Amino acid sequence: MNENAAPNYRRAGVDLEAAEEIVRRIGPLAAGTRTGGVQSEIGGFGGFFAFPHPESSDLLVASIDGVGTKMKVARQTGQWRSAGYDIVAHCVDDILTHGARPLFFLDYLGVGRLEVDAATSLLEGVAEGCREAGCALLGGETAEMPGVYVPGEVDLVGCIIGTVRREAVLPGDRVRAGDRLIGLASWGLHTNGYSLARRVLIDAGPGVATRLPESGRSLGEALSARHRMYWRAVEPLLGDAGLHGMAHITGGGIPGNLVRVLPAGLEARIDRQCWEIPEIFREIQRRGEISDAEMRAVFNMGIGWILIVAPEVAEAWQARLAAQGWGAAALGELVEGPGGVVWVDARP
Repeated sequence: MNENAAPNYRRAGVDLEAAEEIVRRIGPLAAGTRTGGVQSEIGGFGGFFAFPHPESSDLLVASIDGVGTKMKVARQTGQWRSAGYDIVAHCVDDILTHGARPLFFLDYLGVGRLEVDAATSLLEGVAEGCREAGCALLGGETAEMPGVYVPGEVDLVGCIIGTVRREAVLPGDRVRAGDRLIGLASWGLHTNGYSLARRVLIDAGPGVATRLPESGRSLGEALSARHRMYWRAVEPLLGDAGLHGMAHITGGGIPGNLVRVLPAGLEARIDRQCWEIPEIFREIQRRGEISDAEMRAVFNMGIGWILIVAPEVAEAWQARLAAQGWGAAALGELVEGPGGVVWVDARP
């Protein structure tokens, strides 16, 4: 990533270049631990492991992630249950991009001082997310570590295991030029970009009680919006030949996540006018004086999920998902090219 691509994010304390460098260094380390069951490389939304033997047709798919500094917003707003739901939704969405069905989930809760009511509310949210995805909350760890965690701070991490048949793994080799892109709406920032959002809106800004000018929602409400789980939208489509691939739009936005499922020689052409940018993103950009390019590199901008589908099903699927309340938008298409995302204005 260009060192100037996200200057505001860097000033907020997040170094994207350093994050990319550590991923590069992890690759050789992970390769040195590889066993016969490993079926994937570092860098996907989930890792694959064939079980009980390397030739198994059933693959386990695993992912781990955290709620990050959104937990600081949960502290200020008291929205602990939503934060618990967030971590399950994030992990479910990650393995769902590969067509995997969730099996079980484990959580890690790290605190400087254990607050029983807050922790209970968090875990109620975790259990709610697991029920929605049909997966078991198998276990977890609650760690009270004064001196490691600052009093009042909470760290929430989740690990999920799912399964998919080898022949059903997405994206496989189905993604091709001419495929259409359908975007599904997010409810907000998901669990990404909060270091920058908090710096602009809370730390050096108006605070969580301030009302947004158009909707009248408080900043606290908007920033606490749940990380949307796309399981119920996508599960009926799994196994359909019209579904070629999917991307979960998290940190890195559309440019950083859609490319993770595109083969070499294809680029995505996306109409920047085909959906309305939600108010919370426009407010972050206005108050922080952030460029369009940086906003797209950090936030989902209102699109939390992208389906890559065959052109013959695109119109019907988009209409059906829109009618079901998923905020489905026809984003654009895949074309032959050097790769990446190209933003276009399709309207005259």
